[in-house]
Formats: sequence, C-alpha cells, structure tokens
Amino acid sequence: MARAPSESCGDTNISHWSFCSPKLFVYILATCVILLILFQIQYLDSPGSPSSSSPSWPLFHSWNAVSQERPNCSHELLALAEKLSDAVTFLPLKDLRYAQTAQQGHTWFMSSLYDTHAEGEVQYQQYPSAASRGRLLCIKGRDTHDGARNSYALAWRDALPRNATFLTGLTFVSYNHYNYDNIWHGLSAMVPFVAWHLRDGQCAVPARWVLYHWGELRIKMGPWVKSLMQVTFGGSVNMEEFGDSGDEGVACFEEAVVMRHNEGGMSRERRLEVFDMMRCKAREYCNVRNEGRGLAVIGLTMLMRTGARSFRNDSAVVGIFQRECGKVEGCNLTVAYAHNLTFCQQVKLMSLTDIVVSPHGAQLTNLFLMDKNSSVMEFFPKGWLKLAGVGQYVFHWFASWSGMKHEGAWRDPNGDDCPYPEDDRRCMSIYKNGRIGYNDTFFEEWARNVLMKVKTRKIEEALNKNTTSVLGGCACS
Repeated sequence: MARAPSESCGDTNISHWSFCSPKLFVYILATCVILLILFQIQYLDSPGSPSSSSPSWPLFHSWNAVSQERPNCSHELLALAEKLSDAVTFLPLKDLRYAQTAQQGHTWFMSSLYDTHAEGEVQYQQYPSAASRGRLLCIKGRDTHDGARNSYALAWRDALPRNATFLTGLTFVSYNHYNYDNIWHGLSAMVPFVAWHLRDGQCAVPARWVLYHWGELRIKMGPWVKSLMQVTFGGSVNMEEFGDSGDEGVACFEEAVVMRHNEGGMSRERRLEVFDMMRCKAREYCNVRNEGRGLAVIGLTMLMRTGARSFRNDSAVVGIFQRECGKVEGCNLTVAYAHNLTFCQQVKLMSLTDIVVSPHGAQLTNLFLMDKNSSVMEFFPKGWLKLAGVGQYVFHWFASWSGMKHEGAWRDPNGDDCPYPEDDRRCMSIYKNGRIGYNDTFFEEWARNVLMKVKTRKIEEALNKNTTSVLGGCACS
C-alpha cells in the first residue's frame, strides 16, 4: 500500500494534517482573522456582561500550546498576531449620531460601549475586564477642537495597534459635558472617580488623568478642583497630553476606568460617603483643627459674588445679617469672596461655618466642607424659577447629598425687564446673570429663624456630646 506523502516543518516530519501544513495553516489563518473581525464588531456594538466568561480569548491559549509543541512555527503565530493588530477597529470618541441625546444612555462619548452599574453605585467602564474580554482601551485622541476626530478601540495586549504607546498603571478617563474649570461642574465629574476609588476599600490611585469635553481633549482642570483631587488621592494630578504617543498619537492603557455620567446613579448613602471622605482629607491636608471652637459658637458666613448674580447693595444685605447675628450669643459673622481665597483658606473658613449665606453660583460648591447638618441659605435673581430648569436646584440637592440642610431660597421678584413675555425662554439670557436685590423684613425674619434653629441644634449636640473628630480616620488614609 502506498504511503501518504508527508511534509516537513524544519527537520521534523509530521502528518498531512499538522499545524505546519500550508493548506491547513492558510485555512486557520483566514478563519481566525474573520472571527476576530466578527468579534470586534459584536463586542463594540453590544453591551458586555460583568458575568461573562474568562477575559482571555481561547485562541491565545491555542497559540501558546502550538508554539510550545512546534517552536519552528512561532513565526507563523507572530504573523497572525500582526494580522490581529492590523484588524483593531477605531471608532470616533464623539458619535454625532447621538448629538440629540448626548448625555443619555450610552451617550455620544464612546457610544458603542456600555457601563457597568450596580444599584446605588457609580456607572463606569473598566479595562481590561470580563466585559471587554480582557481587551485594553486604546485612544487616539489629542485633538482639542473636534471630538469627532478623536477615536478609541479595544485591543488585546499581545496585539496592540502598530506604533501604539503602552502606558503602565491606572488611568482615569473622564467625560464632562460642561467643563473642568468651573468648580461645580469640575467636582461633579470627579465624584464618580472618588466613589470608585472607595469601593470595597481598594483605594486605587491613578497614574494619570485623561479629560474630555465633547470628545475634545482638555489638559487642565480648575485649581480648586485639582487641589481637591490632590488631597483626596494623596499625590500629584498628572494630566495626559499624548505628547509621547508618536505621530499616530495612539496610547493603550494597562488599566483604565472611564466615567461619563458624573454622579448619576449613585445613592445618597454612597454620595455621603464620598463627601465625608473628601471633607476629611481636605481638613487633614490643610491642618484644620476645630477642637477649641466650642459648640456655643455659631459661624455665619456670607460667600459673596461680584458681577453676575451678585447683590446690588452688598452693604445693605450684610447689615441685615450682621444685626441678626449680633442678637444671638456666640454668633460670628464673616464676609468673604471665594475667588480671593486659597484652597486651604476656603477649607478653613467653611470648617468654621454653621450657616452659609450666598447667591446661587459655583462658590456654593464649598458647602460640603462645613460640618454635617450645617445650613444653606440661597438667593436668586428675577426670572429663574420659571425659566432656569432643574439646574437651579443643584445646590439644594448637593446639600442633601453632603449631609447639610438647605433652608430654602429667596427669589428676587424685581429685576431687569425683558422685551418678551416673562415666561418666554428668550428672557433667560437677560435673567441668567441678573443682580439680586433685598427685602429687609423677609431677610430679618429668615435669618432669625435659621439662627435659632442652628442654636437649638448645637445645644442639643452639646447635651448629647455629639461632637465629631476632625483629624484622623479618613477613608483610604
């Protein structure tokens, strides 16, 4: 009987069906490339499940087994890895198809990917993970003017895009629909990272931050926000600019966490935990000690503004609160402009504050730095109630999220005239930055009621010896 012809691989004779058979190798190579492309499309267009199977793709195990059994075939495997690398698919960071629902669902930022979200917890993406099948996040995204020109992809570590820069350590990737300079919008984008940092006591610290606004790269955050992140994570905040990512500007991250919904989805309990930790860390860093202050002292702080949404007559408003404060034993009035204070000066001031009086504005973000159960009194220009939308309530919500008491708001019935009906949306452009008047009788009664409420609370705390330690015990210390 005639013997079947044999083919050789190096110096070893093997059967017609060995991995070194040219026909079989071509068949396997073509099949693998087709499967990879199908897998890329499937997993970029459908949500990953945290309960999915092992993140390692079985094909890579097969490669390892074959390379060990047939060392002389390793160059074929390297060629296949190059094919996988070339097959990595980049998609635009800002998907214009979802421009009308830019902040909803999967958003228009990395729109093909879905978040991991447990009830009451932060919404996030993590790479590599079971949901990504073990693939890393790669970004080609240093354009600062057009987010649609920046792009992203997922790739296995053994088959990264050509000329990609591999960045070690943990990377925080943030999407903010507003901006990072304003302390309220900047803090809102940072809160989910702090929540993720605190989860299960893992306290992971980022090696770098990558910031995007509308898919456009941002290379700085406001000084106040940056200082708070430095003290929260215990180190410098390194902003990635992709300057060392070669001509293509492709960077792949050893580990990455992506946030694009701010604090959305977080329970009040989780938010309280986050703000407790940041308050504690800020006071610890700024060496704030309130032991000698005493519960009999009531700190009344007026955080003032200049220009938009400032009081028309600062001295008249200050005079009203000064008179009412003078009627309460132990009440100390402080008038301050946040933009004139350093980060630690603001931390110190708010640690001495039991009642903050301020127009609606970003400076009220400091309110979480007060002791819990402290009070907030807020003021608005004419027209906001009808036209400003839900955004006018952010500091009411923020007070609740951080354990404070919002004592209501005064809305000026007078102000600049609008040439359209007062409920016309076009009037908001006039009312938005209007200035705020005052009402002697209302302000006096309001101040008196809040002062007495705070005094009663502090007396009860003294009787119950319910004091809070300022230093020590911060989470993730």
